[in-house]
Amino acid sequence: MSIYRTHIKAQSGWFDIDLKELFQYKDLILLFFKRNYVIRYKQTILGPLWLILNPLLTVTLYAMVFGSLAGLSTDGVPQFVFYLCSNALWAFFATSLTQTAGTFTENAAIMGKVYFPRLVMPISAVLTGGLDLAIQLGMLVIAMIWYMVSGIHFAIDVSIFLAPVLVLQVGLLGLGCGIIIAALTTKYRDLAILVGFGVQLWMYATPVVYTAGLVPEKYLSLFMLNPMATIMECWRSVAIGAGQFMWGYWGLSWLITLTVLVIGVVIFSRIEKTFMDTV
Repeated sequence: MSIYRTHIKAQSGWFDIDLKELFQYKDLILLFFKRNYVIRYKQTILGPLWLILNPLLTVTLYAMVFGSLAGLSTDGVPQFVFYLCSNALWAFFATSLTQTAGTFTENAAIMGKVYFPRLVMPISAVLTGGLDLAIQLGMLVIAMIWYMVSGIHFAIDVSIFLAPVLVLQVGLLGLGCGIIIAALTTKYRDLAILVGFGVQLWMYATPVVYTAGLVPEKYLSLFMLNPMATIMECWRSVAIGAGQFMWGYWGLSWLITLTVLVIGVVIFSRIEKTFMDTV
């Protein structure tokens, strides 16, 4: 008879992420993704209609305050299209970061009862933001068609095929930043309170409602150390033909994004083994 031996040992390394096991739990990722939306719109009158109303109200406010009152340039693009394009990508990043940041503290009860790869929850949070992005992009396409029928031309070329790469990069950056915060909030709950405020500050440090052309040339390199600044400029360039694609700064932003992601995964892998003792 064959003798089977099973060796069970603690995972004590700094990087104990099993990508194959994570893929096997893809159905659970989809279940958490569905749960996120059910919880978000539970006991609301308008329900999922807020997915359309919220960006419309936000973009209208941007157009009134930053476009009409402040008179900020939109690179010759209609204000509604400019702000809708910018808000779509930024909302995806903000949602990915904030929902990922609450992974441990908000789901401690589930994690204390059953085993599953903990990265399932952050990934489902990014997918949640991805659906919001898809809906806003649909709204953007409709708005652009409306303006093109009215005779307005958008300088879109083959670089539009880089749009999915930029979306992927934003998702990875949001995931990396979010899981770093999630790991730290297990001991320092103050960070959970500061996340929303920090995201707002980050937005104003990113050309969401303005263009990088407003930044003095001598500060531009420092400004572009913010990876979202470069991504936003490149995003508007490929999506609506506003501004120019910054190839050099984009490469730097990818380096920062991957560094943040690797650091986040390593810290997450280390903290998840003991977080039930501190949460």
